[in-house]
Amino acid sequence: MPTRANPNLLSGFHHRDHLPHLKREGGAYFVTFRLAGTLPREVLGELKRQRERLMAQALAAKRPLSWREQQELFRWYSSRVDAHLDAGHGDCWLGGPGLAGLVAETLRFHNGRRFDLFAWVIMPNHVHAVLQPRSGWTLSKVLQGWKGYSGHVANRRLNREGQPFWQRESFDHLIRDDEDLQRCCHYTIMNPVNAGLCACPEDWRWSSLHRENK
Repeated sequence: MPTRANPNLLSGFHHRDHLPHLKREGGAYFVTFRLAGTLPREVLGELKRQRERLMAQALAAKRPLSWREQQELFRWYSSRVDAHLDAGHGDCWLGGPGLAGLVAETLRFHNGRRFDLFAWVIMPNHVHAVLQPRSGWTLSKVLQGWKGYSGHVANRRLNREGQPFWQRESFDHLIRDDEDLQRCCHYTIMNPVNAGLCACPEDWRWSSLHRENK
């Protein structure tokens, strides 16, 4: 049976809320986290049903998600969920330089110490990152640090109290090999282009590909 979320889990299969998660010690991940309230209720319902279908297949066989199932979930998530996020649903606090800059600084602050960051992009209402946690650090701990600090500071700047800045649930995909790593990095840096926000990925200010972030 999958376990509940454990920030100290290095390897294994567990689930949090809507999504299944597979962790591997020393593994690299593609992750997406988004602002609270950015997905319509019907999309969340679809996400839950998709997750339950894949979970049922894995549980029936008493195994974690297969590589094919992971890829299926990734494709479904990127084509459905990212399409809604790129359409600008909900608050788009990260569309301005102040909060986008805050998140960019947060992402890079412990790079090379707690994790290695291969690619990242900050969109108006969500963030993609490709990273590999270093020894002693789990993906959950890295995400908690990113979201906890940036969410606290952002809410203070916005004079918001008692409201979550980030959605608690994040999407993560365990990267299988170098080819998958390159594909996830390409997907990340091309998000602003595919969303119609710029012509070339290098033009997007809040991306690891932009000259000021290299």
